[in-house]
Amino acid sequence: MEFDSDDSLNDAFVRFKELADKKHEIFDEDLQALVSEGQIEGCESISLVSLKVSSETDKQNVADVKLTIDGQEKTATANTSGAVDATFSAINSLVDIDVNLQLYSVSNVTHGTDALGEVNVRLESDGRIVNGQGADTDIIIASAKAYINGLNKILVATDKAHPQI
Repeated sequence: MEFDSDDSLNDAFVRFKELADKKHEIFDEDLQALVSEGQIEGCESISLVSLKVSSETDKQNVADVKLTIDGQEKTATANTSGAVDATFSAINSLVDIDVNLQLYSVSNVTHGTDALGEVNVRLESDGRIVNGQGADTDIIIASAKAYINGLNKILVATDKAHPQI
């Protein structure tokens, strides 16, 4: 594992401590997922502050999302038939990116009920295709992280994160 800066090492350590608080055992695969989740080419214009999802039988799922976008906190709520769809819809309502979800994949990094789940998404925007990754013991949070990771890659690819003057 290689880190580009002290900040990325510190970020990985913070994510490790958060995971250690949730799990009884940490495996090599957990560490690899944490490090790869934190690596993005360029900057992170969008970051997840909080996510609250409510599911109830025979009712719509509700996702309350709080993001930091270019340093400003923004919140949104969405109601749809699925927890992941509600989460992505709430995120989409906060960002100015026309994006299509082409692939959504979930896998477990380790085993057990407290396993770290890894989500991979493939997003398309204006003919550009990017892959986003996220990991967490909560699969909905991992989904949000993966989606935001992909959105940040789109921003970097289109120079929306750093417009040239």
